[in-house]
Amino acid sequence: MSTELQPPRTYNQNHAPRKYTPGERRISIYWTWSYPWESNRDVTQLDNRFSTMIEVRRVAWPAYEGTEWDGMHFLQGIAGTLELFHRSTLAFQKGAGEVTGHPVAVFQRIDQAGYKLPIDERILSDTDTLMVFGLDHLVSEQQASSGEIEAVGEWLKRDGTCLLLGPHHDVGFTEDMNQRQLEYTHHGDALVPRQQRFGQYTRSMMKGLGVPVLNQYGLRPAVVKGTKQIAPLTINKDLDKLGLLNGVTTFNFHPHLPHYALTTDDTKSVHVLTRQPIDLDRPHPFTAAGNTEFNSCIWMPPNGQRAGHILLADSTIFTTLFGGVESLETFWKNLASMPLASGMQAKKTQAIA
Repeated sequence: MSTELQPPRTYNQNHAPRKYTPGERRISIYWTWSYPWESNRDVTQLDNRFSTMIEVRRVAWPAYEGTEWDGMHFLQGIAGTLELFHRSTLAFQKGAGEVTGHPVAVFQRIDQAGYKLPIDERILSDTDTLMVFGLDHLVSEQQASSGEIEAVGEWLKRDGTCLLLGPHHDVGFTEDMNQRQLEYTHHGDALVPRQQRFGQYTRSMMKGLGVPVLNQYGLRPAVVKGTKQIAPLTINKDLDKLGLLNGVTTFNFHPHLPHYALTTDDTKSVHVLTRQPIDLDRPHPFTAAGNTEFNSCIWMPPNGQRAGHILLADSTIFTTLFGGVESLETFWKNLASMPLASGMQAKKTQAIA
């Protein structure tokens, strides 16, 4: 049986701006990490680092034992794990590109070659949906500058824009070692250390934009009894004015997902669209406090100062590292096909000839 040829890959080139097309959304991904900082971490440190590819291969054996994953063909250190994240979004990029007619642009705060790219007009000028994937460790001290926050705030004044923020989990934030161990046994992932705190960049962006949300913990979703299938979401359909959850019943299973805690009582400005049931058979401080679900998708509709939408959803929802189902692909398509409203303001101010 012949193998389908994939398009040739390019690397280390400048972004080719995408022209404005009425009604067709241009999507960009922004990884908040410093790739060199993360990949250069001392692997003798137990906490607050990504796994090496060797560790992934050992824990996931034999999933990565083909020749395409050996030392001749794939990076074996932390850099290899970072590349797994890049590869895992290809399915989303393909599907979103088919819906919008535009390729999904992928940027990194500091890339493999050491080039630093803050969020500014170079990214925003041809972007309608910006997905900020918060996988920077807190100890790397990535912070959104005042200039970046101002640029994103101005961009959100443009009709039809959507900012999706995806701060990842915050495992083991306490100095209580017993609680760290309890959190570890709750999620059950041998690749996650007892302390792994993510999302300083997204936290600083949320603070600057007035997004009243904090990523907390790393919670294991419940599964349907007798299966390995993730339990259905609790969906607030009356609040889903954009139709993002039409035809959606579940996201994908990931053993340590963040709870997006609201830090305000103002339910008019921020809406919890979905909650995920938690595996209650595995003790955790969050469930010990009486919680049975965590907030997994949040929407902040436009207001007087902001024409664009703000969403919060974890970056792993857009990857294939942890499985994918038809329901998840439906969510991707719904997000990619969000209406651009009139699009007139975007055409006037952001069109690229």
